[in-house]
Amino acid sequence: MASGDARFGKCPLERERLEAILRAAPRMTVALVGDLFLDRYLHLVPGAREWSVETGLEAYQVEQVRNVPGALGTVMNNLAALGVGLLVPVSVIGDDGHGYDLLREVRKLPVDLAHLLCLPERLTPTYTKPLALQADGTWKELNRLDVRTRRPLSEAATAELMQRIVEVFHSSDGMVVLDQLVDADQGVVNRSVRRLLAALGREHPEKLLLVDSRGFLGKFEAAMLKGNRGEVVRAAAAEHASGHPSSVRQAGAEGEAPLDLVEAALAGLASKTGRPAFCTLGSDGILVAPPSGPSQRVPAVPVAGPIDIVGAGDAATSGLVLAMLAGASPVEAAALANLVASITIQQLGTTGTASPDQIRQRWEACAAASGLA
Repeated sequence: MASGDARFGKCPLERERLEAILRAAPRMTVALVGDLFLDRYLHLVPGAREWSVETGLEAYQVEQVRNVPGALGTVMNNLAALGVGLLVPVSVIGDDGHGYDLLREVRKLPVDLAHLLCLPERLTPTYTKPLALQADGTWKELNRLDVRTRRPLSEAATAELMQRIVEVFHSSDGMVVLDQLVDADQGVVNRSVRRLLAALGREHPEKLLLVDSRGFLGKFEAAMLKGNRGEVVRAAAAEHASGHPSSVRQAGAEGEAPLDLVEAALAGLASKTGRPAFCTLGSDGILVAPPSGPSQRVPAVPVAGPIDIVGAGDAATSGLVLAMLAGASPVEAAALANLVASITIQQLGTTGTASPDQIRQRWEACAAASGLA
């Protein structure tokens, strides 16, 4: 998606195509299904050291609390920044303080919250991230505190959720599914929801349905799949466990699988779903696999200076969705995704976003450096 190399290559997205995609964004309605988190950043007071009298442990001193929608909310933030007209999330949060703070931030977006379930028996999923200021002026994230309900949704909640998914699927231009959790059936996208999504995808192959799943990518059908190296290889290994040696499964677990293995795994997923599949490769860009035929790697957009890759995958997802809904080819969509991610990773200590003007400027920089401007 981006690297520290200052050299630029040719972007496979022409200026006119880029402008057409960006102009189309305000007319789009995008449905989103998945786990909606609260990302809570705690800025610690620089240099302050205090200890609890009762425990003798250091008591971190917080001077600023910053709340941001996370997980599915990160995709929502990015789509809103790109100019998408309306976002319609289908998710579940708790009836608690974290949920209140999350809703206060989500309402700042162009969003319809009619299909967001608030259940008293659930905790609002929350990542609490203490940040300490370093000597070089950058913020370092300390041990994260995770809050969420570690049990499946009730049958009644799942049924209500599925009814709402069907409704927004038909009323939107396309749907993004973000399966955040790696614990089976403890989040929004459980096996019943996966079966429903597969049925919707088969019945309406013309509609965009893009899935990004951390732990269960290979269990989705009739949808465009998107993952990173490790997720793609693990998904393929899970589909054909007996045919993969332990070294392959280990490569997937560590996220260090060689490109030829990733390409084969991604091609298998695309063939299974009958849809294009995407794999983010960090500094190597994005690999695009069609349902049949050769894959193509779309080079990253290099950037200089320090980077923060938190949220880069969700930024890429947003670029893919925007471009595909605007009629772009999968390769053009990957090119836009690379542009978006190259901007967000330069925003340190936060989960960044990219505006249309920033994307235009980055495209111009690429074009000038490659002699195309």
